[in-house]
Amino acid sequence: MTPLHIAIISGLSGSGKSTAVRALEDNGFYCIDNMPATFIPTFVELCQHSTTGLSRVAFVVDIRSQEFLEDFQRVVKGLKEGGHQVRILFLESSDETLIRRYSETRRRHPLEKERGLSLRDAVSQERGEMAFLRETADEIVETSDLTVHQLGKVIVERVLTPVPRKMKVTFLSFGYSYGVPPESDIVMDVRFLPNPFFVKELRALTGEDTSVEEYVLEKEDTTDFLERFRNLIEYLIPQYEKEGKSYLTIAVGCTGGKHRSVVIADHLAEIFRKQGKDITVRHRDMERG
Repeated sequence: MTPLHIAIISGLSGSGKSTAVRALEDNGFYCIDNMPATFIPTFVELCQHSTTGLSRVAFVVDIRSQEFLEDFQRVVKGLKEGGHQVRILFLESSDETLIRRYSETRRRHPLEKERGLSLRDAVSQERGEMAFLRETADEIVETSDLTVHQLGKVIVERVLTPVPRKMKVTFLSFGYSYGVPPESDIVMDVRFLPNPFFVKELRALTGEDTSVEEYVLEKEDTTDFLERFRNLIEYLIPQYEKEGKSYLTIAVGCTGGKHRSVVIADHLAEIFRKQGKDITVRHRDMERG
């Protein structure tokens, strides 16, 4: 029997699972929402015997089928041993984002209705109860700052793109004023570097402007730091690749995420891109303020 391409979408309520399902349906997946984990192997077997040529299926597994979650890891192990290509994505957002989304839609969180909790307590409790499932995911997708279209694109890319032979590395700049990005694997604080914010001519610019870049990079402390941090990253990348990690996010933070972190993230990205690494750059907070 032909192995199936199976996507399992999990995550926090309000984090975008419905958007993920629509994106996968548009790309030929047969999607089932709120499928108890114990029923998944039976459905997969039915698909294999189907005459319709069903080869792509996606399941949403979340807090609503909580009584079946204890079987999740056993089920996934069985699917992989059966030769199926299984990708598990866990979607999450910040507490404030989830609360805002529920408030805007006037929908109730599943645990609000089930346990009589306040919305904030429901969000917090779900995060704790879903932590073990988060640990099983092939990838964690932070959706707080993604539009519906961006999220759909990310989901399709992560599910359909074969696991890369070389790790994808993202340099992510951010501002500590807005919190550390939850998707970070490595976090580097560059607030010790001279701050262009205090230079009148540079304050309104960003780290992508040449004058700001030159101001940050010309400092001796910056040169010394970049050499040391580059050496550390060069050591770590093959170690993570050896462990089978597919994606690595290196977050670089300054106070507002507009100047220093942007310059450093761009500079490091260019260094490792020239080394042949698969590099992307994202500036989370550069346009804030």
